[in-house]
Amino acid sequence: MTVQTFRELLVRQPFQPFRITMSSGKTYDISHPELAVLTKTDLLIGIGQIDDLVPEAFKYCSLLHITNVEPLIQKVVFIPQ
Repeated sequence: MTVQTFRELLVRQPFQPFRITMSSGKTYDISHPELAVLTKTDLLIGIGQIDDLVPEAFKYCSLLHITNVEPLIQKVVFIPQ
């Protein structure tokens, strides 16, 4: 994956949460653009307990090892009136 791909995903308005899959098969969800930091070679993803957009820790994910990106489907709840 490229820096440009993730730049576009993180600045999209409105933001659409997405999941990345690593070459190891491990997946990480990005639910808010402020929980991901992009560098030239890595995507840092906030993980663990998240309070007020402050994650417990960050996971460094090499762009070279990200094999898939997919949108997270948001469930729409219909409440009849």
